[in-house]
Amino acid sequence: MPAHLTAFERHAPDPRVVAASLAGCARSVFWLDDVGAVPSYDPLTAPARADLTVVGGGYLGLWAAVHAKRRDPGRRVVLLEAQTVGWAASGRNGGFCEASLTHGEENGRSRWPEEHDVLERLGAENLDAFEADVRDLGLACEWERTGQLSVAVEEHQLAWLGGEVLDAAATRTLVDSPLFLGGELSSDTALVHPARLALGLARAAAELGVEVHEHSAVTAVRREGDQVEVATDRATVTSDCVVLATGVFPSLLKRNRLMTVPVYDYVLVTEPLSAEQRASIAWAGRQGLGDLANQFHYARLTADDRVLWGGYDAVYPAGGRLHPRHEDRPESHARLASHFLATFPQLEGIRFTHRWAGAIDTSTQFAAFYGTTHGGRVAHAAGFTGLGVGATRWAAEVLLDLLAGQPTERTALRMVRERPLPFPPEPLASAGINLTRWSLDRADHREGRRNGFLRVLDRAGLGFDS
Repeated sequence: MPAHLTAFERHAPDPRVVAASLAGCARSVFWLDDVGAVPSYDPLTAPARADLTVVGGGYLGLWAAVHAKRRDPGRRVVLLEAQTVGWAASGRNGGFCEASLTHGEENGRSRWPEEHDVLERLGAENLDAFEADVRDLGLACEWERTGQLSVAVEEHQLAWLGGEVLDAAATRTLVDSPLFLGGELSSDTALVHPARLALGLARAAAELGVEVHEHSAVTAVRREGDQVEVATDRATVTSDCVVLATGVFPSLLKRNRLMTVPVYDYVLVTEPLSAEQRASIAWAGRQGLGDLANQFHYARLTADDRVLWGGYDAVYPAGGRLHPRHEDRPESHARLASHFLATFPQLEGIRFTHRWAGAIDTSTQFAAFYGTTHGGRVAHAAGFTGLGVGATRWAAEVLLDLLAGQPTERTALRMVRERPLPFPPEPLASAGINLTRWSLDRADHREGRRNGFLRVLDRAGLGFDS
């Protein structure tokens, strides 16, 4: 059967309209631009002694530092960041803070069925605790407990909706697009300003007494007797324990080098909507928005009523190597702009002001994995696969539990105790990942039907279900 066009392709605008929408669009991260001047933290220049050293100044490392000081205010905690706080994934994501710790219900049910109810409860508790921390720590991160609207844009996707299904008319009263055929509204998502969250956590950590150092890239972690040395180019921190929170970047642990791969995600942000434009798309509830395709889009409103629109293209760079050049991909941003205008034709004439990309740390189980090394003195987590805004807060607690050596409900979970399968080395990784991407695109063009390759991955527990 020949492949059919997707809804975004059937309703594609004139290419000249797409080009006009991108004219003057800056290659820059809106969130990082929006915060203006920010505090800086001095590099590590002299040897130091710490009870706990945290490597990485993104969400996971910042939460680990904050939680550690809250557990024991007298503990000396040092945090080392290679560049600046929140500059990578933590400052450039969509700002969706979800309750799920397992990258969605289906992924959780299929991988840890016996733990599903516990993981759902822990995820809900974590989201509530996150909200309390926003208040108690004074995190001015534009927190909005909006929920999320998942929409079907193809007839076959209607069967994938769960819970209380909304018909097309009811869906369009929430967010108005002629492509929306039905939807499902969930309450387990909040929205945040990603960069303000990271900067707020750094401020809170410093106020609690954490010694934060930027431009202090760690080059090695090694055990020396009952201590761990964390080396940078300028100085070394000698620590009792270490948290490794380096996300998508090559792991400092050889055993984890094949546990994640980088996948680049692309994003656009519009100029602020006028009152008339805002009324034309409804969206009074300001919910997070996502469609149900394998290659899906996500969208949200910012505090000043811009629309952030991202996703669809998930690009694995050649050889799995990170490089800023992968962030400048005109064909991906043009495709996003075309799909945006197909979704909201009433916004024709709008301009995009910002375009950017960032790398996501993807694991074969599409959720984070955990572990310890160096005789239990070094704890690590990675592989959040794009849903780390909320899950990193919980993961930081897991890592501190592991370092404490005391069993908890969190550390008893099979999800925490077991490691997923690693990715194969290159060039097999590139071949397999790109075949998977091609197959998912093919499924979207064939009414959701998965080919033999995807069915094999599904049976092996490696199938991707967003």
